[in-house]
Order: sequence, then structure tokens, then C-alpha cells
Amino acid sequence: MRDLFIEIWESIRRNKVRTSLTGLAVAWGIFMLIVLVGAGNGLLNAFLSDSDSFASNTMMVGGGRTSKAYDGLKQGRRIHVKDGDMDILRRQEFSDRVDLISTSLSKNGYTMTYGRRYFTNVSLNGTYPSDVEMNRVKMEAGRFINQKDITDKRKVIIITHLHAKNFLVGSTDYDRLLGQSVKVGNLSFTIIGVRHGDENRDDRELYVPYTTLKSIFGLSDEVDDITFSFHGLTTQAESDAFEKEVRTAFNAAHRAAPDDNSAVWIWNRFSQNLQMEKAQSILITALWIIGLFTLVSGVVGVSNIMLITVKERTHEFGIRKALGARPGNILKLIVAESVLITAFFGYIGMLLGMIACQILDATVGQSKMEIFGQSVKMLDNPTVGLGTAIGATVVLIVAGTIAGIFPASQAAKVKPIEALRAD
Repeated sequence: MRDLFIEIWESIRRNKVRTSLTGLAVAWGIFMLIVLVGAGNGLLNAFLSDSDSFASNTMMVGGGRTSKAYDGLKQGRRIHVKDGDMDILRRQEFSDRVDLISTSLSKNGYTMTYGRRYFTNVSLNGTYPSDVEMNRVKMEAGRFINQKDITDKRKVIIITHLHAKNFLVGSTDYDRLLGQSVKVGNLSFTIIGVRHGDENRDDRELYVPYTTLKSIFGLSDEVDDITFSFHGLTTQAESDAFEKEVRTAFNAAHRAAPDDNSAVWIWNRFSQNLQMEKAQSILITALWIIGLFTLVSGVVGVSNIMLITVKERTHEFGIRKALGARPGNILKLIVAESVLITAFFGYIGMLLGMIACQILDATVGQSKMEIFGQSVKMLDNPTVGLGTAIGATVVLIVAGTIAGIFPASQAAKVKPIEALRAD
């Protein structure tokens, strides 16, 4: 083995410039592969960051307008979803699918005051305890609304950590606010929890018990929407069929045509998640293909340089064979040299690619852009994982082997008498 490495080193040393240029092509190929995959991951993470704020196996139902006349009622009628509509999802036909059910009701345009500090244009969102799971509310301190709050119509409130930090003049000791009173408009509420607010948008939503909000303002049974979680769906077809069943049931309850898709709107987060996963798979595959084609150019360069090496060393191989070297020995020498060049320069390219991903994260990853009024990161954690690194390693080994096989087979076929006659 030691003799093999000495021979490879001597061959490389005699062709330093040629080997370096060939290795540069390999390094550039793996560098581009790592950067492209890292940037693709960062782009996907940025667009998928909002999906972490809710469970993917949920649907949200809200009122719309009828698009056709039905049951003696005219087209264009406004449909209002009511809290009693939650009973639709508790019926027998949905009991084997539906898990949690919640509803929400908002009142906007209030000022929240704590001592001398205040926030304007906050909104009160009346909701149920199950909302903490379906919308994945992350609590920083205290607790979320519980059933006792709903039953007793308690005047308790959940504020965001952005509000809390302002009230505490930059401190993050949010527990100090628990049990304290804040005023929202002319109403006084007791803080029972501090949740993590969305820093990518102006999050001013305050959670209170649904029954409390409804009682204070004397509101009707109309709600903004009904959200529920479900289980047992795995494909897009199953999701579409279940969504159709839900729509038909809600339409029937509001005397709308079963096939009227405008009577109620449904946000199917499960279908959205399936589509995002599909888009993610397509994008990652496309980036890998582009990166691999870039890498192929380097591999072709390695193969070409090995062919030239074989031609220049034809006389040497003839002498080796005349002295008893077997074709397998020559084959091993050429392939080993090819793999060594590819692996060495490939790892340099991989290292530089990972450094470039870190630079992207520190520069472009900290930039934000406005989309539909929300501030969204351009790239979020544009890095490659262990699986990608292992995959790139396998690609390098395979590429180096492939690059050396053809030149090696040519060298192994050299006949001693012809090789000895070569210049």
C-alpha cells in the first residue's frame, strides 16, 4: 500500500499544473453542489417557517357567499358560520376522523395599557383550550386558557413575549407579569400566560376565553371560523374526499347547494402540507441534478487527465508488464490515483461549500423581504445536513472510480512489446 501511494505521489508531482487544474474542476463541482443544496434548503426553510405555527392535520372553515340558487334561496346569499356549527363535526359520520374542535372570534382596534406603557391597535381573540395544540401556541411563561376559564367566563388574557418584553423594559423575566392586570380599552384582564409572538409580522393578538369575549360584548353566535384537527388521512385523494364531506355537511346546515364551493371556505392545511412536501422534493431533486451535472464536468476532466497520463506512461507500463506486473496491478494504480485526486480536491470543495453556506446564513440569511405585508427571511438556515455530506462522499468515491475505470482498462490492455516500442 505504501508503494502504491509513493507511485501515485510521483505521478502527481510530475504533472502538478495539470493535476491542479483538473482538481479545481472537481472542487468547483462539489462546491456548487453543496452551495446549491444549502441555498435550496434555506429557501424552503424560509417559506416553510410559517407552517410550524400550526398542526398540519387541521382544517379551518369560514363563511362565504353562495354561488347558485338553492332550496328557494337566491344566489349571492351571505353564509355566517356559528359556534353551534361545531356540533356538525361531532356527528357520527365525522367522529372517527375528528379529534379537537375550536372556534375563534376577534375584536380589533383596542389599546392595551400596563402602567405607563401601552400598545395600540391590539386585538382580542376569543378561543378554546384546544387552540394551543392546533395552532401550536408556544408558551414562554404561565399557561394557556383552560376549560375552567371557559366555564366561569374568567377575564384572563394571554399576551405575547413582544408585549411582555416592552412592559418589563427589555427584561425576559416574564413570570413577573403573571397575575398582573392589564387594561384593554376600558376592560381589565389578569395575565395568566405569555406566548411566543411572531416576530416576522406585527403580532398584536391577545388570547382570551371565547365565552368571556362573547359575554362581555354581548355577541351573537356568529364566529370568524371553526378549526378542527383530524387523523387517518395519508394521500391527497383522501384529503380531497374528506374536505368534500365537510363542505357538504356545512352547506346542508346553511341551506346551500352540496356542490357550492363558495358557500363556505375551507383552508385544508393537510393538503397544503402535502403540496409543500411535493414542491420541496422537486426543488431538492432539481438542485441535486444541477449540482451533479456540474460535478460531472470535473469528473470528465479527471478521466481525461488519466487518459493522458496513461498515454504518457505507456512505455513504463510495458516495462512493468515485461517484469511480471499483472493487468490488475496497473488497473489498481490508475483507479487509485483517480480516486485520490477526486476525493482530495472534492473534500476541499465540500469544505469551502460548507463555509460558503455559513457566510450565506450570516449575510443573506439575515435579510428580510415583504410578502403580503409580512416580513419574511430570504433564507433560513441555508446549510446542508449530515445526510447530504454522506451522500456527497459517496458521489465522490463513485465519481473517482468511474473516472479512472476507462483509462485504467486502456492501460491494462497495453501489450509489453508495443509499449516498449512506444516513444
